[in-house]
Amino acid sequence: MSRTVEEIFKDYSARRAGIIRALTEDVDEFYALCDPEKENLCLYGHPNETWEVNLPAEEVPPELPEPALGINFARDGMNRKDWLSLVAVHSDSWLLSVAFYRGAQFLRNDRRRLFSMINDLPTVFEVVTDRVADRKPPKDRPGADIGSKSKNSKRSSDGQIKSNSKPVVEENYGDEDDEQSETLCGSCGGNYNAEEFWIGCDICERWFHGKCVKITPAKAESIKQYKCPSCSSKKGRQ
Repeated sequence: MSRTVEEIFKDYSARRAGIIRALTEDVDEFYALCDPEKENLCLYGHPNETWEVNLPAEEVPPELPEPALGINFARDGMNRKDWLSLVAVHSDSWLLSVAFYRGAQFLRNDRRRLFSMINDLPTVFEVVTDRVADRKPPKDRPGADIGSKSKNSKRSSDGQIKSNSKPVVEENYGDEDDEQSETLCGSCGGNYNAEEFWIGCDICERWFHGKCVKITPAKAESIKQYKCPSCSSKKGRQ
């Protein structure tokens, strides 16, 4: 069954909410259910924001990736806080595996958008260990609030040059991806490709493949202000 990015993110968020409830509000009930004397138990988060401690699915292969087996066995052998943190880490891993299992048919931009939406939520581990305050809000992240091109936006050769220098508008990842895919090289007219080195002109603010303007990542390191060939020639005629 084909699903949209938004549908999978909604499913992820609901399952995450159920697990967080088990490990916080309902922690005493969850702790009691994880009896080490019982068989391999798993913690499930459901799409209706509920949680369940149960045996793993019997069908092989299962309909969805399964959570970590046997979370109950380590309960009495660890400090309670450490055990809950361990369950939280395994739960984060399971939530991601379910989300990307459902989104396996997505192309690169949709996979990136799904991960970005997920990544903006605190992990279960961060919530359980009270580390949410350590997360910087999106507007404080490098590249999310840039009024002009920085030197780093031109220098990087990891494929993130363009996306790190475009301002993000209202955290709309769909619009951001569309904007990137529509950007054309000012020299050859080719579409933006995150796998290639790009450089932005500080005068006309157009973007170019590094190879089209004969600029390598190493050469860009020594450029304080980049002017594309067109802007450079205009200055020479003045």
